[in-house]
Amino acid sequence: MALILTPGQLTQRAEFYYQLSQLTSAGVGLPGALEQLRRSPPARSYRRPIEQLLHELASGYTLSESLRRLGSWLPEFDVSLLHAGEHSGRLDACFRLLADYYTDRSRLARQVMGDMAYPAFLFHFAVFVLPFAAFFTTGNWLAYAGQTFGILLPLYAFVLLVIYASQSRHGERWRSGMELLFNRIPVLGKARRYLALARLSASLEALLSAGVSIIEAWELAANASGSPALRRLVVGWRPLVDAGQTPAEVVRTSSRFPELFTNQYTTGEVSGKLDDTLRRLHLYYQSEGSRKLHALAQWTPRAVYLCVMLLIAYKVVQFWTGYFKAVGDAADDDAAEAEAEHRQRVGERDRAPGRRKLDLHARQHHHDRPHADAADRGDQERQTEPRPGLRRVRNEDWCSLTLFQGGMHGAGNLFG
Repeated sequence: MALILTPGQLTQRAEFYYQLSQLTSAGVGLPGALEQLRRSPPARSYRRPIEQLLHELASGYTLSESLRRLGSWLPEFDVSLLHAGEHSGRLDACFRLLADYYTDRSRLARQVMGDMAYPAFLFHFAVFVLPFAAFFTTGNWLAYAGQTFGILLPLYAFVLLVIYASQSRHGERWRSGMELLFNRIPVLGKARRYLALARLSASLEALLSAGVSIIEAWELAANASGSPALRRLVVGWRPLVDAGQTPAEVVRTSSRFPELFTNQYTTGEVSGKLDDTLRRLHLYYQSEGSRKLHALAQWTPRAVYLCVMLLIAYKVVQFWTGYFKAVGDAADDDAAEAEAEHRQRVGERDRAPGRRKLDLHARQHHHDRPHADAADRGDQERQTEPRPGLRRVRNEDWCSLTLFQGGMHGAGNLFG
């Protein structure tokens, strides 16, 4: 079994179950259906496990026992649901349920990946471009790598960990922890609970229609729901049911089930039409759970995009704040320098009062005119010379702004 299931692998598994559903619904036996899939599997990697599965079935094992003997080829959720299908004699319905489940997972995964493409590009663009101004002026490769890959590599590791943790190949303890964690997320938690109730209703309807006893049907259906918490809850019901309580009474006392499920199940049990009620509950919770998952898949990329844009806006505000601060510091430096020069000139005139008694025309002709010309030239040079504070702004911050504006203009042309 792959470490991380991609949308393509989910589609292959959905195709595997869909073909089994079609063949078994048409009256082909399970060994014949598997032999047909061995000759034309949905992927070459399925040929060897199907051969081993056929060998286990020929040895006298049931389907669920054979799948468990294969190891981790299929997740425990699939095996539990197929085990319930064996007891109910409705393997074709279980195959179709699994095909729809993996088809929906593949479609959601592709939707999220497609919608996340632009926010991911924008985030990488910001990570690489914003620190480039400092690298351009200093040439420090290590600092630039720390400011870019120091952010990206931990983020990559976190995303891979979340994807790996959400796979269904782990044991019950791991899945219990992940269920507790995911159920705390507002939309995702409710969607997962609704889908678990949908699988519980479908399995329970199939088992009861096949004549399985009510308590055994509940335990098998809870295993097939894919929820470890729901399975533990139903297993703890046996003493209450053995003491004479009906499942409807036990369900009514549990806060795990929504009010709609409790009322509908109680009505179906009293009226004797529990199979119809369970079918309606399956359709309702399957529709609601899928709708919430699709809404989450649509809004998650938008939230990421908003966070990236807020980060870029913060960097822009930070740049202009530093720019105007540098301009203000440069103006203050120039004002202080002009005031110091003025005080120096006033002091020189006060220390030499006798110079005014000299011949103005002679001194002006021989001394004052050259000094005045020199002073004028000095003033012109000081006016044309770049101010120290503004020089720092142009060398560092202006480079960052130019790169940022050019990059954003290019991204707008690419996606606009």
